[in-house]
Amino acid sequence: MNNIEGVLFDWAGTTVDFGCFAPVNVFIDIFKNAGIEVSMEEARAPMGLLKIDHIRAMLSMPRISAEWEEKFGKAFNEQDVENLYAEFEPALLSSLAEYTDPIPEVIETVSNLRSRGLKIGSTTGYTQTMMDVVVPNALKKGYGPDFYITPDGTNSLGRPYPYMIYRNMEALKLTSAWKVVKVGDTTSDIKEGVNAGVWSVGVIIGSSEMGLSLNEFNALSESDKEGIISKTEESFLKKGADFTIKSMRELPQLIEKINVLIAEGKRPGVSSK
Repeated sequence: MNNIEGVLFDWAGTTVDFGCFAPVNVFIDIFKNAGIEVSMEEARAPMGLLKIDHIRAMLSMPRISAEWEEKFGKAFNEQDVENLYAEFEPALLSSLAEYTDPIPEVIETVSNLRSRGLKIGSTTGYTQTMMDVVVPNALKKGYGPDFYITPDGTNSLGRPYPYMIYRNMEALKLTSAWKVVKVGDTTSDIKEGVNAGVWSVGVIIGSSEMGLSLNEFNALSESDKEGIISKTEESFLKKGADFTIKSMRELPQLIEKINVLIAEGKRPGVSSK
């Protein structure tokens, strides 16, 4: 059958840690400790990348780069990246277990997909050491994929490279990229899916791209909710997402729609529109 065979999820902001707050707070803290104030928006912009790549991306931002040069009298170098990362990893690990609650609708949706015979895989911007904390804690709370891999398993070639997706396909015996759906909450997730040639889906509510906690989102008026949902959707589509979903509840129905598109000869990318 030419139907979707597997769904690959991101972790923080997609399946666990509503709003993807665990790493963001630590990024802000390590820059503050270095004497550089960064905004929540700046800290979130590279989200989804391997975390050392994320630090490198932040240091490369024009404003942060200029402030770094002014403070230290020289442009940042690779040693600066490594020094910041050396502070980042233990700080994140110390709090990571607290950010492993499954996002609403995830457990039920994954159960639904499995009942249809779909394989469940995953990719992440976390390292293996970080996932050694996340995976068992999430499993205790009811969520666990059939397979996961970190950039440590792809020679540190994380997103937007497609290699973690390919390793999932190999491990789960998925036969074609166009029979795979990748779901994530950052533009890096979207680029990863596009580069791998799979169906790329952005999930909006709970995403790092939206950047709100569950309480903050629930406190919004209906019109404000609609506005931020629309803005987040536009961001994903601009980066090449085939589709967006407001929440995980919509995913099974979207997969049915994709199966119809496949039967019509459509494939991820331009032909999916």
